[in-house]
Parts: sequence; C-alpha cells; structure tokens
Amino acid sequence: MATATIASCEYVTEIGKTAGKVWHILNKRGPMSPAKLTKEVKASHDVAMQAIGRLAREEKILIEDKGRSRVVSLR
Repeated sequence: MATATIASCEYVTEIGKTAGKVWHILNKRGPMSPAKLTKEVKASHDVAMQAIGRLAREEKILIEDKGRSRVVSLR
C-alpha cells in the first residue's frame, strides 16, 4: 500500500477548501458557468474543476447544459 506524500495531502486539502468556496459562492450569487466560478474562487482551473467534480459526486450541485454552455447550481 502506497503512502500519501505531504504534497499530495496538501493538494487534497486545497481541493476541499476550494469546494467549500464554490458552494458558498453558488449559495450567495446563484448559478453560474464553470469558467466564472473558477475566476470567483481564485483557484487554478485544475483545482476548481476538481472541486466542482467533488461537489457533483457528493450530489451537492447540478451541472446542466444550457444551449452551448454549462451552468453550475446548488441542488
């Protein structure tokens, strides 16, 4: 069994904190595109997308297609 490095644990923590920021922003400002969310949370694209994915897996958000774009909202 492989052990996690300190760097990977910090990265997982960063994703979790970013997920919390995403949830709070959506709660306060309402639905928005993933690109706008990334800017709002002031995180890298990779971290923001992983945070959104985490919330989607936990069924806390919805990701819907709206025409040619996507919109993220709270459930």
